[in-house]
Amino acid sequence: MASIKPLVMRANRLLGATLVEQELVSIDDLDEANDRMAELMSGQSDSHQISLLSILVNEKQSLSEDQLLDILLEEHGLGLIDLANIHFDPELLGKLDFKTCWATLTVPFDLVEDTVYLATSYYLSPAVRSHWEEAYKKNVVWYAATVDSIMRFLEGCESSVPTVAGNN
Repeated sequence: MASIKPLVMRANRLLGATLVEQELVSIDDLDEANDRMAELMSGQSDSHQISLLSILVNEKQSLSEDQLLDILLEEHGLGLIDLANIHFDPELLGKLDFKTCWATLTVPFDLVEDTVYLATSYYLSPAVRSHWEEAYKKNVVWYAATVDSIMRFLEGCESSVPTVAGNN
């Protein structure tokens, strides 16, 4: 986690600020979720699978994912995708950096010529968008996805890919 810790910290800090700014969560709810995230990260070996957004949506239930998705679709013009319905290119799967995907709840699911297609739950974090745009240096088409869709997808992919350095 050490190599992606700056990305995790920045992505969650900027996401939290945006959620408060958009009045999707209160500052108190954000503080509680940040405390919970710090607690979980200090005590678990699977800390790469911990996210502020999943804590706010699933554990604390202080953020309505439906409201978040509405903003992403209506105000930011993203499409909505369920990764369970995607035929994933095995070649692309072998190149996934699972730690970064978990840290940003973002998955590149297709690559066509000079365009990469990304599904994310963290679109409201400028750090996540800039990380992936810099990583691919291609045209990027963003899609919104639920936290559960991304997590199920990553869990399924990790279990089907042999362990490769940097991928778990």
